[in-house]
Amino acid sequence: MVSSQMRIVFGLLTFVTVGMIIGALLQLAFLRRLEDSIGTEFLPAGRLHKAQYDSQHQLPRGFPNWINDKEAEILRLGYVKPEVVSWSPRIIVLHNFLSTKECDYLKGIALARLEISTVVDTKTGKGVKSDFRTSSGMFLSHHEKNFPMVQAIEKRISVYSQVPVENGELIQVLRYEKNQFYKPHHDYFSDTFNLKRGGQRIATMLMYLSENIEGGETYFPKAGSGECSCGGKTVPGLSVKPAKGDAVLFWSMGLDGQSDPKSIHGGCEVLSGEKWSATKWMRQKSTLVP
Repeated sequence: MVSSQMRIVFGLLTFVTVGMIIGALLQLAFLRRLEDSIGTEFLPAGRLHKAQYDSQHQLPRGFPNWINDKEAEILRLGYVKPEVVSWSPRIIVLHNFLSTKECDYLKGIALARLEISTVVDTKTGKGVKSDFRTSSGMFLSHHEKNFPMVQAIEKRISVYSQVPVENGELIQVLRYEKNQFYKPHHDYFSDTFNLKRGGQRIATMLMYLSENIEGGETYFPKAGSGECSCGGKTVPGLSVKPAKGDAVLFWSMGLDGQSDPKSIHGGCEVLSGEKWSATKWMRQKSTLVP
């Protein structure tokens, strides 16, 4: 009797074990099919030969199968990697936000039209030259805003920031050469002149267009509780090192709808190379309506 019961228990255990093994194999097969359907996105870079990478998208060739989906290509779905670096103020680094081609395209548009950068005069609301900011820059025109590649970038900014395209200002392209900087400041307005069209600035998308830069970090002195590097100096706060194709999305307004003093930020001194960037400011309302 005991022997018979033991045989039954042993048989049940064997059945369960075999079932678990079969289930595990089926699950592995499913995951393999899933991986094949979306490409090699989850493989460590070290396991792939350099020739397998797509130079434009900076990810393995063949990833993803969405590459023929125009909408997915415009949004760079699967390529953009969000990284939250601070919740107060809200700062998100979007790795691979722009392709190499898009970075070079924006630089090419701007190169011949760069002028000394200005800052907003709090009394008049107009741009004035200042030692506070030592870069050079230009704004894309309303005509250039209709170029297909610019439209794709504008749409991507809108989707990732969740702010309508029409609420954005024209993209500004900037160049910081050696020893140039932008001292800490707020992007929101403290004058009433600039609020007339579109209301207050609520968020900023800062996109990096160049590589091989030393210094030139985007510095947030009121973010984090540690220390960071800024133009070769160690300072309190948080900084983001410029990397070609990456973007920094940060919010000038808090969740309470009020201007966030902690969003103060600056461009650290460039120690070597040229730092190129493109900035998109987003407003509360449409900038198309007076």
